[in-house]
This record gives sequence, C-alpha cells and structure tokens, in this order.
Amino acid sequence: MFFILILSIPSKGYCFFIETSEKNEDAESYKLSFSNRTDFVVATETDQAIVKEKVVDSTGIFKELAFTYAKIDQPKLACKFIEKYIESTLDVTFVSHSNFDQISTSELHKELAGKYLKQFGWLAIFCFYISFVGFFIAIVLNFRRGTDKTASFLMSIFVLLNSCFMAHLGLYFMNYEYYWPHTLFMFSTFGLLYGPIIYFYFKRASQNYRLKPLDLLHLVPTVFLIILLLPVYLLPAEEKLRMVIHYERPYLTLISVSKLLSLLIYGVLMVKVHIQTVKKGLYFSKNLLNWQRNIMIFCGIYILSYAIYGFLNVLHLGSGFLFNMQVISLAGMVLYVSYSAFVQPSLFGKLRIVKSEEEEREPKNKNNKYEKSGLTASLSLELKVKLLYLLKEDKIYKQNDITLHGVSLLLDTTRHNTSQIINEHFGLNFFELINKYRIEEAKEILKGERYKGFNIIDVAYEVGFNNKVTFNKSFKKYNQITPSEYLKRFVA
Repeated sequence: MFFILILSIPSKGYCFFIETSEKNEDAESYKLSFSNRTDFVVATETDQAIVKEKVVDSTGIFKELAFTYAKIDQPKLACKFIEKYIESTLDVTFVSHSNFDQISTSELHKELAGKYLKQFGWLAIFCFYISFVGFFIAIVLNFRRGTDKTASFLMSIFVLLNSCFMAHLGLYFMNYEYYWPHTLFMFSTFGLLYGPIIYFYFKRASQNYRLKPLDLLHLVPTVFLIILLLPVYLLPAEEKLRMVIHYERPYLTLISVSKLLSLLIYGVLMVKVHIQTVKKGLYFSKNLLNWQRNIMIFCGIYILSYAIYGFLNVLHLGSGFLFNMQVISLAGMVLYVSYSAFVQPSLFGKLRIVKSEEEEREPKNKNNKYEKSGLTASLSLELKVKLLYLLKEDKIYKQNDITLHGVSLLLDTTRHNTSQIINEHFGLNFFELINKYRIEEAKEILKGERYKGFNIIDVAYEVGFNNKVTFNKSFKKYNQITPSEYLKRFVA
C-alpha cells in the first residue's frame, strides 16, 4: 500500500524553502491548489534549518516560488513573492515576466504592475502640461517689455520652481523613480525657497522694495539643506533605487517640517507686508487688489495642502485625494499666474499703485481747456497718482535728461494726457513741476547733516540740474532767496 501511495504522487513535485510568515491556518504548512483537489507541502525540519541558516539563496527561492504560484494560478502568493524578489534584487521589471501571464488579469497583479511598471496616465499628463505652461510663462515674464524686472524675475523663479516640482510629480506618477533613481530628492532642497521668493515679490510689488545683499541670509536654510543632502545626492544609482523601492527617505521628516515652517513664516510676513501697505494709505485698483488677494489665497491653500501631504508622506501614505491636494493647489497657482500674465500684463508693470481713496472723492474740474480731450475723470485720477508715485517714490526728477515723452512712457499714456494731468492737478507745466520737486529735494539735502560737505553745485547735480545758473534761478523762484542765502539763514 505504501508503494501504491508513492506511485500515485505526480511525477512533477514541489519542494519549497519559504522565508515568510504567511502560513495556513494550521501554522505548519503552505497551501497549493492542483486541479480539483488540495495538497499540503510541509517543509521538513532540515529544510527549515537550511533556510534559517541562509545556506540557500533566498532570491532564487522568491523567484521560483513566484513562478510556481503563478503557474498554479495563485495570484496572491505569486504577487507576494514577486515583491520580495524585487525588494531583494531591485529588478522592478520582474513583475512583467512572461511567466506571470496567467495571473496578469488578476487585480493583485495589475496593482503590482501599476506600482512598478512605467505608466502614462491622465494625472501624469496633467502634471507635464502644467509644467510646460509654467516654463513658458517663466520665460515670458523676463522678456516682456515695460514690466518691473525685479518683480517679474521673482515671480518667474517662483513659477519655475513650481513647474519643476510638477514635472517631478509627473515622473513620480509614471513610476520613473524606479528607472531614473537619481531623481530622488531632486527638488526637495528648493522647497525652502518658495517662502522667501513670494515674500520678496510682495515687498517689491507693494512697496517697490529694493533687494539688498543682506537679504541673501534668507538663502541660508536652503544652503544648509543642500549640504545635509549632499551625501544622498552622491550615492550611486543602485543605492538610490534600493532606497526608492524600500521607501527609505533620509531626513524626510526634517525636510517636511522645515518646509512647512518656512511656508508659514513667510506667509505671515507676506500678509504683514500687504497690511502695512494698506495702512500707509496706498490703495490699488480693483484688478491689482484682486491679484494680490488671490495670490495670498493660493498660498494659503498650498500651505494647508502641503501640511496634509507632509503628514501623509511621513506615514508612507503616498496616494489618494488628500495626498494629491498639493498637486491641485500648485497647478491652480501656476495657471492663475499664467492667465494673469497674458490677460492682464499690467499687473507686472512698474507701477502698482493706481488710485487712492481720497483721490476718488476729489470733484471733477469741469471748467478747463481739456474738457473735450477724451481723458475721463477716473483715468485722469489714476494717472495723477501714478505720476505722484513716480515723483515721490522713484524720484524721476533726479534724472537730468527727463522729458515729457519719457514720463508719458512710464505712465503708459500719451504726451497730451500727461501734459493735461500736470496742468489740471498741479497747475504747472511739465518743467515747472519737475523743478519744484528738484528744489524741495535740494532743500532737504542742504538741511541734512550728512550732506554738510556738499558744495552748491554738487547739490544741483544731485537733484537733476545740469548747471548752477539754472539751479540758482529755479531755487530763487520758489524760495525768493538763492541757495547760498538759504544756507546762511536756515542751515548754518
């Protein structure tokens, strides 16, 4: 009977040295299905000892077990050993082996293939589209004429960083991290630049702030993070691939927390700049006000979405709607800036302040020679405030070659309109207005302690006059005394 039983066993047998904790309910065997019956193969004590001592190559075991379970149509166990083989050998293409064709239609194998094989879904296409738009806008902002070059450059860098991150997300959704492992942490260090860039953009756009060498200190956190991650960047591709497959991310928590804190701090500073600007009595047109408000809203949404993303990333939960919220917020911000750059290019112009609350209440002057000029009262007020901004903030009168045509270009209007607003709102002609501001500046210089060493001719050149004679004549016209007499009476 014993020999009959032996002969009844199929000629093709299976012997497994399994290094796994997944067993049947009896905790002593592994289940295999053959046609219409079930057999149990129990590893012997000797086999278990061999596995325990790692005499047998576990990689080969995982491969054979994956093939075997696939052949007998056991996708759950087959996929289990496919993943173990990939983790051991770093060969992510193993999942597409022809031996797994029999289980390729199973949900488990599809899920595993979706995890490791190259994909090209709609989410990746969306990310690359946003990235392309962002790259294009970053270039356009720097080459468009008549814009504030500093503000446009800062915004272009901000858009460029977001676009690079969107491109990296596109590669992530396509599983290219497994095929291009050097993309690991590619743009992580630049995340600490988001806050400083948008903060200084707001300062420039709202207050005409001029960047200083001391502002480079805001780059210190980014430099520190680059130095910290430099050993990771220098790792060979194989080691990086191992980190990607095993989801090992050095300093992941530090990077996430640092970026979140940076975004929060600079977000608060950005709002503070906006409030300070409003408190100074400087008001914006509706379009500009909406632009700044919307940028702050987008930044707020991004900070919230990044907080959720960072939390899920630390927990290794790299999927789902909440995880991808930051993708949506980033895409929305890039598209909004792109739309504004084309539809409302004036938002990136040199002049941000276009009206004040007091100016809107100013009554129209109906009895003037420009009544039929076509210049509306609202546009006249806007141009007036723009001109005041040029005179008080940019001090264009200090340019010794300033002309009516040049000012008209800065105001983005005609010479006739510029002449009209000067006559209507200041009661002067162009050169009288320019000289008036020059003389007021000269008086401040003469009274200033740090300018006591100046000669009168030096003061004349400083405020924009080309010679001492014209300066003396203009000074006496507005003050009834010469500069020398002014020094003797009020400064000495």
